[in-house]
Amino acid sequence: MGTVLDRVRQPEYTGENRCVPCTAVNAVIAIGVAAAVGYAVTTVTGALVGTTVGGMAFTLSVAAIYLRGYLVPGTPTLTKRYLPERVLAWFDKAETGGTATVNADRDADAPDIDVEAELVDAGVLEEKDHGDLGLTPTFAADFREQVERERDEDADREAVAAIVGIDAENLAFEEYGSAFVAHAEGQTVGRWESRAAFLADVAAGRVLPDYYDGWDDTGPAGRGQLLAGLRLFVERCPACDGQVRFGQEVVESCCRTVDVVAVTCEDCHSRLFEVDASDVAAAV
Repeated sequence: MGTVLDRVRQPEYTGENRCVPCTAVNAVIAIGVAAAVGYAVTTVTGALVGTTVGGMAFTLSVAAIYLRGYLVPGTPTLTKRYLPERVLAWFDKAETGGTATVNADRDADAPDIDVEAELVDAGVLEEKDHGDLGLTPTFAADFREQVERERDEDADREAVAAIVGIDAENLAFEEYGSAFVAHAEGQTVGRWESRAAFLADVAAGRVLPDYYDGWDDTGPAGRGQLLAGLRLFVERCPACDGQVRFGQEVVESCCRTVDVVAVTCEDCHSRLFEVDASDVAAAV
């Protein structure tokens, strides 16, 4: 039985890869198909048989959606092509990393922090010869040393609880493939696109209080913004020490194509930071 199900199942569209818009569209189709079949059978054989057949049709449709990700072949392409962007936004499940200057991606109730200005004042960032901001040599050295320590000790996710100043039992995580999000007390306190991004935040969270005088007075959401903003300026991957690149890329899911601003390791391809480019442009 397991072998048969394995042949039918499509892992690229199910589990952590399941597309919420596609699933929703196909669930509506399944209801419509079941209702139509049930009605047609009812007109010929009566309500009891019609209801039974309609229920069976719905059950089989749901099973197909569960195993394959969709009922109608070509759903991902059709959803991408015909569903309006505002409708797709209702179902968005992947959350992106925070930004530094524009704070484009944060909860509505999060504090309004000018991350770059705060980090410049703290001696964490400085203007470089090329005109852009970068880590100061002192902070960069302390940060790199802490990254290696966290990597050797294999820091776990609960380490973020102490860093942002909350109880570990109040911390909840949501998984999105290789990415994950931490929530506590109704607020999003951190978003990580990869293990490398998480290591960067844990290391920065250990070092930043020595530089940033306002750390103790900053709440969990504000601390999360500061840590996420710092990832924009990381020069070497916390996971593998590879060089990282900053640029605009196209991210394609099964039903969406989005331009993002991203920081990515060139060696292990870990994503350290990602935000919708349209959010950055709108905020600027």
